[in-house]
Amino acid sequence: MKRNEVKEEYKWKVEDLFPTDEDFEKAYADAEKMIDFSRFSGKLSDSGVLLEFFKADDKFGMLFDRIAVYASMKHDEDSAVSKYSAYDSKIMAMYSKYATEISFVEPELAEQDENYLKSLLTDKRFEDYEYVLRKIIRNKAHTLSEKEERLIGMSNEIFNNFYESFSMIDNLEVPLPEIDFEGKKTKLSHGVYGLIMDGGKREERKEAYEKYYSAYNSLINTITSIYSGNVKKDVFLSKAYKFGSCLEMALFSEDVDRAVYDNLLKTVDENLPKMHRYVADRKKILGYDKLYFYDMYTPLVADTEFKMNYDEAYVYVIKGLAPLGKEYQALLKKGYDERWLDVEETDGKRSGAYSNSCYDVHPYVLLNYQPNLDNVFTVAHEMGHSLHSYFSNGAQPYAKASYKIFVAEVASTVNEVLLLKYMLKDAKDEKLKKYLLNFYLDMMRGTLFRQTMFAEFEYEAHAMAERGEPLTKEGLCELYAGIGKRYYGDAIEHDYNISCEWARISHFYRAFYVYKYATGIISAINIAHGILTEGEPAVKNYFRFLSGGCSTDPVSLLKLAGVDLSTEKPFRYAMQEFENTLKEFEQLMKV
Repeated sequence: MKRNEVKEEYKWKVEDLFPTDEDFEKAYADAEKMIDFSRFSGKLSDSGVLLEFFKADDKFGMLFDRIAVYASMKHDEDSAVSKYSAYDSKIMAMYSKYATEISFVEPELAEQDENYLKSLLTDKRFEDYEYVLRKIIRNKAHTLSEKEERLIGMSNEIFNNFYESFSMIDNLEVPLPEIDFEGKKTKLSHGVYGLIMDGGKREERKEAYEKYYSAYNSLINTITSIYSGNVKKDVFLSKAYKFGSCLEMALFSEDVDRAVYDNLLKTVDENLPKMHRYVADRKKILGYDKLYFYDMYTPLVADTEFKMNYDEAYVYVIKGLAPLGKEYQALLKKGYDERWLDVEETDGKRSGAYSNSCYDVHPYVLLNYQPNLDNVFTVAHEMGHSLHSYFSNGAQPYAKASYKIFVAEVASTVNEVLLLKYMLKDAKDEKLKKYLLNFYLDMMRGTLFRQTMFAEFEYEAHAMAERGEPLTKEGLCELYAGIGKRYYGDAIEHDYNISCEWARISHFYRAFYVYKYATGIISAINIAHGILTEGEPAVKNYFRFLSGGCSTDPVSLLKLAGVDLSTEKPFRYAMQEFENTLKEFEQLMKV
């Protein structure tokens, strides 16, 4: 379908950002003129100058965010339009220029007397910048000199090259062959592989699995070299910034206590027998003598007749999220009525789904809607992101509005869990109920257990490098295989292919990112439970979290919603939720 064939009500209203491209270009030129921060250099010990800098930085940031969102959205509407590809490139160039221009700020502030910085915390003029100042004080021990910071900044392009090299291999160079799928020869791609694993016949899954991993294994030496370089880069930076380890550096940058990471690995490890039980159930339900990893994604309950067009799905999501109250439902309807969402799949449009926002305009959502169950959940998920941004932007000044990545998946997953609970309660058909329970188990398996398994692998890989041990393909495959056997148990066949799975995980090039998916779903499960059992008081507390932006550290923000990740309690409840869901599923499936 061509974009001009889509009804207007199913296109996002990008004019709310800029009425025309000419308005965007004028704003871009205005933003370019604002990148002049050198006048503040050497003068930040004067509180008046520092305040002026913060305000100038905010002014630039708000305009930059707006033009960046516009450029990326226009590019994502149709990537074949070279004009919008150029817009996107110009935005990246502008950000690089800005980052270089302000590279003096952190080193200069780190050199200031701590008493001076602490005095600003009680100065009402700096109320909007309190958390920023606390971070600067906290970062003093890990901030380099201006010259050193400039050198690191100049090296960023080289450091990013490991991810770019892997992406090039992953997207263009992996020699994926043709396979038999649905009665015809089909080029194996990442998308086709996912489709086959989800719903292909067993012989098709086996062929796709073996050929997919054979393609990665043919490049395993090159991928090992790239990944090893990426880990060494992390080790270098952790030492340069005076951290005890790469994990310590990653947690510090997110302002997250080490106890959170330890609680995750500990409680998941203690509850792996529950995962083993689910894998054994899967083998029994499928009726296989041997279960292989290409059997892990096929649904245990055949597809149900659940078809909803976009308009029906949106109304259904609003109903399902009723526990969040009338205000939340009204905002969902506002997004629908005022065209926050781009709905239809069209030629050249970016695949998948996402939410995007800037401070002074409503959020936006990109969809490629298909009338099935997964897409109904996608609507709920992406609007969760959007309303998190909406509440934070509405309640916080610009400097405190953008929430940390650590909590980025919480609101979206709360929506998914609440919608799932509503559907389970609403389901009249036992087959649909079985399907939903299986869906929930696989959501927890994929996001909680699997991402924690990834987190354990990258923790051990970095520890090996920190001890000076070489990262070889044999060592990394052996490490991954050992962790995989512990996570999946004896009911599944562990082959060489799966021991090399680490070689295709792009998230490993952004170290210590994946664990946040696991803590995100754990937080969401606990929050949804509180909302459904406590009602309005829990909703009010949740809205305090949604409105928190980055006004304090993310673990403290989650405490506002009743989730304390510095204790084991929320982790243990999530494990209990998995077990309870498994029991209910087993009873219905008569396992």
